[in-house]
Amino acid sequence: MSQSGFDTKLVKDLARILRDTDLSEIEVENEGVRVRVARQASVAPQMVHAQVPVASAPVAAMPAAPAPAAAAAAAPAADPAKHPGAVASPMVGTVYTQPEPGAAAFIKVGDTVKEGQQLFIIEAMKTMNPVPSPRSGTVTAILVHDAQPVEYGEALCVIE
Repeated sequence: MSQSGFDTKLVKDLARILRDTDLSEIEVENEGVRVRVARQASVAPQMVHAQVPVASAPVAAMPAAPAPAAAAAAAPAADPAKHPGAVASPMVGTVYTQPEPGAAAFIKVGDTVKEGQQLFIIEAMKTMNPVPSPRSGTVTAILVHDAQPVEYGEALCVIE
C-alpha cells in the first residue's frame, strides 16, 4: 500500500491484466473498496467506400457471373489484411512510417526488403519500438498511415 493507504500495486496489476487480456475495462470490489481500470477508447480512422458510377452496358453484353467457388477463391485476395504475406502489428500503439517528421518513409510500395529490415516504428507508452520485416520480399501494399493508432495483430503492410 502507498502512504495514502491506497493499494497502487492492485491498480498496476489490474492494468497489466487489462493489457494482457485485451479487455477494455476491469473492476474489482473487496471489503467495500471498488477499483475500476479502463482503457481510453481510441477512435480509429474509418475508411469510406464510394461507388464509382459506371456506364451501363446492355445486359446481353455482360459476362456471366462466376461460379460461387470461383467467387469464394477470389474474395480473400481482395482484402490485403487477410493476405498470407501481411505483416501484423506486434502491439497496440501509434505507428510511424518514417524515423522522424519530414524524413523519408522506411518503406514504400515496390521496395524490396530483407528479413529484419525496419519497416515501421510503433510508439507504445512513450517507447519507440521498431517493427522488423519477418521475411524478405517485395512490399506490395502499405495498409497504415503515419501516426495512425493500431491494434495488436492489425495488418500493417503486405510483403510477397
